[in-house]
Amino acid sequence: MIVSIRTKLLLTVAVSSCTALYLEYLRRKRKRRHEAATTYEELIGNTPLIELKELSRILSPTRIYAKLESSNPGGTPKDRASLSMLVDAEERGELERGGVVVEGTSGSTGISLAHLCRGRGYECVLFLPDGQAEEEREILVALGAKVEVVPNCGIASPLHYVNRARQRVIELRQLGHSALFVNQFENQANWKAHYQSTGPEIWREMGGRVDAFVMAAGTGGTIAGVGSFLKHKSPSCRVFLVDPPGSVLHNKIKYGLAYVTQQSESTVLRHRYDTLAEGIGLDRITANFSQAIHLIDDSIKVHDQEAVDMAHWILENEGLFVGSSSAMNLVGAVRAATSMNDHYRGLNVVTILCDSGQRHVTRFWNPKFIQKWGLLWPTNDTLPQCIQDFIQIKKTA
Repeated sequence: MIVSIRTKLLLTVAVSSCTALYLEYLRRKRKRRHEAATTYEELIGNTPLIELKELSRILSPTRIYAKLESSNPGGTPKDRASLSMLVDAEERGELERGGVVVEGTSGSTGISLAHLCRGRGYECVLFLPDGQAEEEREILVALGAKVEVVPNCGIASPLHYVNRARQRVIELRQLGHSALFVNQFENQANWKAHYQSTGPEIWREMGGRVDAFVMAAGTGGTIAGVGSFLKHKSPSCRVFLVDPPGSVLHNKIKYGLAYVTQQSESTVLRHRYDTLAEGIGLDRITANFSQAIHLIDDSIKVHDQEAVDMAHWILENEGLFVGSSSAMNLVGAVRAATSMNDHYRGLNVVTILCDSGQRHVTRFWNPKFIQKWGLLWPTNDTLPQCIQDFIQIKKTA
């Protein structure tokens, strides 16, 4: 068995990068040994995929499936991309042991990097925009990262968290330190991690039958990587973007123009993206999202109230405690299924649960915060609008 795996790995290196080979080695090592993992890295990936029974019952014969990326050791799919980006930097000689890893993050990537840096011997410095859930900053500090909170502003500003991170690396290098600017939004190792691992896992777990993949975009790495792989395996698979209020990505896909009205306002009442969702939505087109533009078939705009309603409905009916990004993905999955229902029967729609509600208790799961935001706190019998719309369409069909 060991000889066979080594032989396959040697063949793989001829057509794959060293980064992909290393990640594949970690996955196969865990599968081969059938024993306890010994590193954080070995726990990344091979996350479960489940059918959401109640949603599937309502949408029957269409079935809704969710990949539980929140079950990665860092609680996020960013574990995959973070490991890929660090290994890539190490292989290129851009990061030496004892060096400093610097990144601008809305939370999840920072948590993954903080974990990985502790295990790989790096100092971790993170720039976090204000307006994020307080528990995310506390987690980062507890993991040993040095955290600097900066104003939530546009990428053109030198105060933007990404620009602050880039500038800090320049300063560290001038002082003679080995320092890496991870640059998750533009780093190509981000989307490749999902092409090499998340996409193949979904395809295998679904038995090679995926009719639609539905996903919001933060950096764009997940939708680009998974979407590319699924389209490669099945060109008929449709890819749907889910986008929150204030993000330019929806208009880019729908109309070819990356613009929203919030960009013309002198002030924004809530924050830059005008949504309570954390970690998704963009005011620009990143290198990672650029990899996805040509393969996205349609875009679905999801508003905050519907995401809140869906999160509560899923908890009540499926027992899953999800965060804001996951709730938006679920709304998008229902709306994608609804839009395809006139043309297909018995669809398999897959989305990703990328965050747990445990990191959102002070905001998304806080009734005072929700009401202050101008939204309604759902009751146990509140039915998300997307489900109501599907039921109505089904009655009139």
